[in-house]
Amino acid sequence: MAKTKYKSVWLCNQCGNESLRWEGRCPACGAWNSMVEEKVASTPSRSPSPVAGSGKSVAQPLNAIATSDLPRIKMPSGELNRVLGGGLVPGAMVLIGGEPGVGKSTLVLQNLLAIKTKTILYASGEESAMQLKLRADRIGRGSDNLFIVCDTSLEGIFKHIEDIQPGILVIDSIQTIASDALDSSAGSVSQVRECAAQLLKYAKDSGVPVLLIGHITKEGSLAGPKVLEHIVDAVLQFEGDRQYMFRILRAIKNRFGSTSELGIYEMGQRGLREVVNPSELLLSTTDEALSGVAIGVTIEGARPFLIEVQALVSTAAYGTPQRSVTGFDSKRMNMLLAVLEKRVGFKLAAKDVFLNIAGGLKVNDPALDLPVICAILSSNFDTPVPHTTCMAGEVGLSGEIRPVARLEQRIAEAQKLGMERILVPKGNLKGVDTSRFTIKIIEVSRVEEAFRTLFA
Repeated sequence: MAKTKYKSVWLCNQCGNESLRWEGRCPACGAWNSMVEEKVASTPSRSPSPVAGSGKSVAQPLNAIATSDLPRIKMPSGELNRVLGGGLVPGAMVLIGGEPGVGKSTLVLQNLLAIKTKTILYASGEESAMQLKLRADRIGRGSDNLFIVCDTSLEGIFKHIEDIQPGILVIDSIQTIASDALDSSAGSVSQVRECAAQLLKYAKDSGVPVLLIGHITKEGSLAGPKVLEHIVDAVLQFEGDRQYMFRILRAIKNRFGSTSELGIYEMGQRGLREVVNPSELLLSTTDEALSGVAIGVTIEGARPFLIEVQALVSTAAYGTPQRSVTGFDSKRMNMLLAVLEKRVGFKLAAKDVFLNIAGGLKVNDPALDLPVICAILSSNFDTPVPHTTCMAGEVGLSGEIRPVARLEQRIAEAQKLGMERILVPKGNLKGVDTSRFTIKIIEVSRVEEAFRTLFA
């Protein structure tokens, strides 16, 4: 029997382009330092591309194509349904990524354990069956229709699929699965691409939804070739700091729904709990007026909620003032401090400034500029902002307060939470019906005007 000969090829982990030698920049997609070496057989047997609808096809006019509402599989978690666009579409392939230990497997297993009407196959390449059973016991649920198989061979998983005929398939994780048709190791560019393509063909041909759990790199992007994200129908990112209890599920790509929705969960000892109204958890319950605290109205995706911005300003104990930020962009805070010093005249260059977004969330909404500077000045003068007052507005370099998006939703959320006043940018109310609001809406055009309103 002839010995198989191997050769080295270089594959781009972004687009999958193949090259015979290493190159600093991929000639196909232009990505830098993305070429990785793999050993392949000299005469590989090339299989046909397993894409959806492969085989005989007929071209037809666009208007002649019949459309119908896709029958979605409702997941037990309402937050997951919201992010998916209403539920899991039959034949869809969904990729869920996130940091190690953030709760990806817990999220998937918790939802699968609550489904009693479908047979589910959970293929794990990382954990043993006993580990999954212990996690299910911790969540507090059991299931007779959820089957666990611990296998890293793609061909072995397909044999189990033939035996069980599942209604939902879960692969945990795609980077641990390898096909016997390729000689490279699991997690390589070619293995991830081939396994994902085979699973996509199975999903489209059978109509069975496939959930893939994926690793991410230290930069925060999904591990493996970029073509993996192009193959799947939806990419969900599960985010959150493990030191805090909140987790955010957002859609990066969704062929069957919007990418502007997000779900919020709270991690507990018995798994993940849905946070239906995050504003009530992110605001402090004390009625005592505290300096350095301002309430802002932010929007994550299409969902408005109130958030507490905390600031502490003190005289610098050492020669160089400290600037510490948690949950907010540090460069943006430095810009806002420069605006306060140059345009408004507050001298903060010789003081330590510490800023924190309560709850451990990371927020990039420009509408939080106004709450940030109000919290900083409240701490600087040791004068509290009324706890029934909230605000939203972007601050420009000349000290003006610029309009923000979806102001009507922000005002409605503030009124629902019992706020009495809200500061909004002047001219931002054009086209907004304010007659249905009972909350007092105060329009401000510059930073000084907002300060006079709050601290007069």
